[in-house]
Amino acid sequence: MDVLDTIKEQIESNSIILYMKGSPQQPQCGFSAQATQALMSCGERFAFVNILDNPEIRAKLPSYSNWPTFPQLYIDGELVGGCDIIVELHEKGELQTMVTDAAAKAKESEG
Repeated sequence: MDVLDTIKEQIESNSIILYMKGSPQQPQCGFSAQATQALMSCGERFAFVNILDNPEIRAKLPSYSNWPTFPQLYIDGELVGGCDIIVELHEKGELQTMVTDAAAKAKESEG
């Protein structure tokens, strides 16, 4: 499978996915740590891809998303943005709504 197909499949099969450096338990950069904290405070499960373990994804995702930096958050197949946008949405309370809605939709489609 081509790397771009892999990325597309990951985004389509996970209602909330964060491409980050490290893992939520051990972020490897400050931006990934901030994004993870904001997401985890929403109280829903989310998928993640450690781009440090996946150099092909790290190389190709910026051209796929047209977004040059990491982390990158996707909700319901749409790019939300990077750390600054995630933190800003969290501070406004909008991230909570987006995450809760996406998780509820995912649970409905599973059941």
